[in-house]
Amino acid sequence: MSTEPSVDNAIRTLLLLMPRLVGRAKRMRVPDELRSFTLAPRHLSLLAYLLFEGPLGVNELAARLEIAPATVSLMVGDLNRQGILHRQEDDADRRRTIVSIAPEHYDAINAWLGRGAEAWRTALGPLTPDERRLFIRTLEAYERAVSD
Repeated sequence: MSTEPSVDNAIRTLLLLMPRLVGRAKRMRVPDELRSFTLAPRHLSLLAYLLFEGPLGVNELAARLEIAPATVSLMVGDLNRQGILHRQEDDADRRRTIVSIAPEHYDAINAWLGRGAEAWRTALGPLTPDERRLFIRTLEAYERAVSD
């Protein structure tokens, strides 16, 4: 007799788990230092990349976020006007804009988004690279299925 859950049992488990995960993510309290800013969910991935990858070019951000460079430029412009991000020309290539988190907001953003990253590190760390790839592919497949 197999101890592995059937597909239906796995679905039941996930149907209970997913709302709890989403609920916890929604309850992640924005730090007081960031509450006065207009931050939308679309900004979180951009901020997370800058937090964990360091300063990046607009085109690099667009590729990672899988959205158009023009969209990233608009988001960066908005967050730059609010003082959350810094934009500067690349000294080596003046056509390239480098984006970074404003130093005065780095600690607050790290405290806010870093907790989620640590939770993922705890969950994914014990897995093999193949298991991590499978987990990510499974979540991507789920996202595609609910988007159709």
